[in-house]
This record gives sequence, C-alpha cells and structure tokens, in this order.
Amino acid sequence: QMLGDLGAQIIKLEPPGGDPTHKTPPHFVAGESTYYLSFNRNKRSIIIDLKEARGRELARELLGKCDVLVENNRPGAMARLGLDYASLKSEFPGLVYCSISGFGQDGPDAQRGALDPIVQAVSGGMSLTGEVGGKAVRAGIPIGDICAGMYAATGILAALLRREKTGLGEFVDIAMLDVQIAMLGYQGAAYLTSGKVPGLQGRTHD
Repeated sequence: QMLGDLGAQIIKLEPPGGDPTHKTPPHFVAGESTYYLSFNRNKRSIIIDLKEARGRELARELLGKCDVLVENNRPGAMARLGLDYASLKSEFPGLVYCSISGFGQDGPDAQRGALDPIVQAVSGGMSLTGEVGGKAVRAGIPIGDICAGMYAATGILAALLRREKTGLGEFVDIAMLDVQIAMLGYQGAAYLTSGKVPGLQGRTHD
C-alpha cells in the first residue's frame, strides 16, 4: 500500500475465489468490505492458482516485468511452489524479494502462525498498554501488521537503491515480532539494563 501511494504499480495475486477479505463484515461500500478497501487501494488484482503448474508459469511471466515480489506466506510455502528467492534469483537477478512472516524464516518459532494480537503480546508491547492497575490490552489499531509493512517498504526501497548501484536484487526478511520488539524503543532498553518490566503505562509517560 505504501509503495502504491508512492507511485508503484501493484499487481496483487489473489487465490481462486478471490481474497476472502472482500467480504469481511460489518461495513461495505458497493458490495466491497471496507476492511478490504482500506488496505488495497492502488492495487490491481488478478486471480492465479499457484498450486497449478500454469499458475506458477503465469507468476514467472509477471516477474519478468516486475521489480519487487512481496509475499507473506508461512516460511517454506513459496519454496514448495518453486517461487522462493533461492529458486528465482538466477533467473531474475535484479528481483527484490520481500518475505513478511510472524517470526522470521528460520528459528524455533518460524512455523508458528502469527496474527497482529499475537505479536503485540509476545513482543511485550501489550504489557505496556492499558490502565495502571488494570489488564493489558492490544492496541486498538493493528500495529503488528501495519508496522511490519512499513519496515518492509523501507527495506524494499533500500534494496532498490542498492540495485541502482549494483544491478543486483536482494532478499528482504521482515519478521513481525522483530518489528514489534524494535518498537519497544527506550522501554526495551530500560528492561535490558534494569531487568525490570516497565508495566502498564495508561495515559502517563515514564
């Protein structure tokens, strides 16, 4: 979405039947979910079944005309389709390939599912959010999702700048949990220094 706002032409691959968030309730405009519309401006969609050989061929044809591929499947899913960075970089040496996942491409939690509230909780950010003396709550906006996308856009732009100098693409690995931990900022640094969990902040500021 951010790259589209900056002028990129975005082609979104949707599965057979389309992106299910087209119909996410409760609010709709002309039959389209406002949930879907809010995150998909500046995008053109095409339905391709990547589980079919012809679908994968079409995806490769599109890649011949693209600068960047962004995917957010569980680690290993794209490799099983032959569409991971390792499988594509020799054919498309200038491709910038960005993978967004919950917990990164490897490590003990790589295969865990991750939604926004999960990374808000596991990162520790949720332990700071809520009234003092009350219960921890998730942020009212999906900061785990949105901020991962923001970091991804920054990484992609840096990789494109590098490509201008080298002609080579890059693999950009964005883990939602990494982003949320980075966003702890001074609270994270304070914990690492003191060992004390800062606790709920309410409307105050340490």
